[in-house]
Amino acid sequence: MIRVLLAEDMHMVRGALVALLNLESDIEVVAEVSAGDEILPAAKATQPDVAVIDIDLPGKDGLSAAIEIHETLPDCHTLILTSLGRPGTVRRALDAKVNGFLLKDAPSDKLANAVRSVAIGRRVIDSELALAAWETNDCPLTPREIEILSLAARGRTVSDIAADLFLSAGTVRNYLAAVVTKLNARNRVHAIRIATEAEWL
Repeated sequence: MIRVLLAEDMHMVRGALVALLNLESDIEVVAEVSAGDEILPAAKATQPDVAVIDIDLPGKDGLSAAIEIHETLPDCHTLILTSLGRPGTVRRALDAKVNGFLLKDAPSDKLANAVRSVAIGRRVIDSELALAAWETNDCPLTPREIEILSLAARGRTVSDIAADLFLSAGTVRNYLAAVVTKLNARNRVHAIRIATEAEWL
């Protein structure tokens, strides 16, 4: 019997997933939680074989919780569910060494089979999500450029950023101009939108 912990904050969705998995003769949901910071305590208490985790959870996001499980309970495998196949999210999931990554609207038999595969140590990545990760580009920005763009995205002026980072205003403008060029953006606002959508900020 494969013991499963399920983490999903939407009550109806969680109930449906629990019911679907419990219909399988070889799968048993031993714990269900609604927030990211409840995952590790529940996993320690119930020792599941697989943790099925929604990527967007209150308290702590699903990927952070998955990393905690890998560090604390290495025998528990993780399967991340997402409703969004954004390339940056997929890359983060792969970097976090999750065992599986599946779209939330996948057919129920696909979810059960993914749980079975993950339980025996196989890697399961939804083909649409894998393609999104394959097609995305690595971030072309330097850590300093990301830092400055992040401050600009939060509404800080060039003068504010210069004061915060002990730089001259001219240097900050040069960094922002370089960011706009690297991202092929029309202007600073467009650059912020591109970087945000790619999850580089």
